[in-house]
Amino acid sequence: MNIQLIVVGLLTGALTGAFFALVDVPIPAPPELPGLMGIVGIYLGYKLVEASGITLDVLESIGL
Repeated sequence: MNIQLIVVGLLTGALTGAFFALVDVPIPAPPELPGLMGIVGIYLGYKLVEASGITLDVLESIGL
């Protein structure tokens, strides 16, 4: 994991959030902690399945 990339991403997000607040536009993210935790949960679930190596071919599952 590249720490510099993480810091740049965090700073970019912070600057973008500050800009949205400055021009009084709603942020394109959940404004409450439960919504934010939902996004974190989606990410963690994705990484968990990716690490386990489990895959599912949806088209094959429905017979296409």
